Amino acid sequence: MSELDDLTTLVRAATPLLVIETVDEQRVIECFRHVIARALHPLWRWTLTDGLRRLDFAQLDGEVAPDATATLQAIRAHEQRGIYLMFDFHGLLGYAMSLRQLREIVQRHRSAAHTVVLVGARIELPEELEALALRVPLSLPDIKELAGILRGEAAGWQREQGRRIEVDNEAARTIVRNLLGLSAPDARRIVRKLIYHDGALGPNDLPVLMQSKFDLLNRSGLLHFEYATASFADIAGVGRVREWVRRRRAVFLDPSATPMLDPPKGVLLLGVQGCGKSLAAKAIAGGFGVPLVRLDFGTLYNKYQGETEKNLREALASTELLAPCVLWIDEIEKGLAGGGDDGGVSRRVLGYLLTWMAERKAKVFVVATANAVDELPPELLRKGRFDEIFFVDLPREAVRGEIFALHLARRQLELDRFDLAVLAAASDGFSGAEIEQTIVSALYDAAGTGTAPDQATLLDALQQTRPLSVLMREQVQALRAWAQGRCVAAD
Repeated sequence: MSELDDLTTLVRAATPLLVIETVDEQRVIECFRHVIARALHPLWRWTLTDGLRRLDFAQLDGEVAPDATATLQAIRAHEQRGIYLMFDFHGLLGYAMSLRQLREIVQRHRSAAHTVVLVGARIELPEELEALALRVPLSLPDIKELAGILRGEAAGWQREQGRRIEVDNEAARTIVRNLLGLSAPDARRIVRKLIYHDGALGPNDLPVLMQSKFDLLNRSGLLHFEYATASFADIAGVGRVREWVRRRRAVFLDPSATPMLDPPKGVLLLGVQGCGKSLAAKAIAGGFGVPLVRLDFGTLYNKYQGETEKNLREALASTELLAPCVLWIDEIEKGLAGGGDDGGVSRRVLGYLLTWMAERKAKVFVVATANAVDELPPELLRKGRFDEIFFVDLPREAVRGEIFALHLARRQLELDRFDLAVLAAASDGFSGAEIEQTIVSALYDAAGTGTAPDQATLLDALQQTRPLSVLMREQVQALRAWAQGRCVAAD
């Protein structure tokens, strides 16, 4: 049953009180204009600025002043059943008289079987009314409506500028698909921004579109967005992860192409700190060719009851609207290891996260990273939560040489001045992050003496550095021992 069919049925059934939470007031009016074409009831609109006015046809003598008491008295006096769209009226229900009048209208005390529709961005009703109200979700525009918005804005720009707009048809179709999940006003604002920037719609508009969409959906600031994700060429190692993603890319982007294969859902990256789990998460997004959305569990937690769970629901809902994408949950163990001293918040967060991971339909690939496996709840490690659990170990010698090459080249140092094999052998036990910081230290040492960094400077910096595998030898060895035989090596 369509949205209009639902609303028509509710009106025909004389549902007394509907609640619609939306900022798109015009969409509400358009929906109910279609409803009255089937239900054949008068349609009225109330606002604090205009009062009560008839919408289905002009009736100047039927207008009522904005006063809440006069408005409710007029509604109650109308003998013909009607539909009353009350915009932001809920703010006046704190007055006892207004609340009592509306309750009597809804409960049909000496009143016709009207349908009152409260419309607002967020509506909190008094308990007396909440039990009598039916909340109706207003669906967002579909592909057809969004395409109409794009055509309408393009035509408007052409009339204003007196020339044709340049349109890449494939890019335009992609733009329309990526507008899904936005309200009509938000979609219209983004389309206007893209068109009026350069008078064209093309592939270069896609990053701007995705960033603008993310900014609209992430008003709470719980997510971080990166459209231009790193490619696997930017990191060394993790060859098995690279191949794993390559084999699943086509099915993730288009599950209908191979219906016998389930779309990939996510991976868990365990490993020693500084060994490239974060870069691997970015590279996975690059391998799939989709944006990366990072969720920081630390921003979810709130001291008020229920707010943490609500933040998680909103963050995951926003992520689904950005699909296809990769959701990166960094250091997931820190958000789920609250124990028994947080009033059960961490357990409820875990329960909702696991349910969402199992039931989500949107193309959101989850990449969770963790350093301390002993702090992870066993429910998260159960087979089926993630498609695979990869262990990102300390880089082997060949990979360490690649890491040196990457960071030296990034700092515009000539590689032929360095013996990468010697540097790789001298950095046994170093993580990728520690190798980078060693190079940074060598550059500072060379700058202090007024010389150019060379092989000897780097070797000296390596000798002066104690890597984490030495400082935290017991913990690192325990983690590597646990992963042996339990996880798939990332490289």
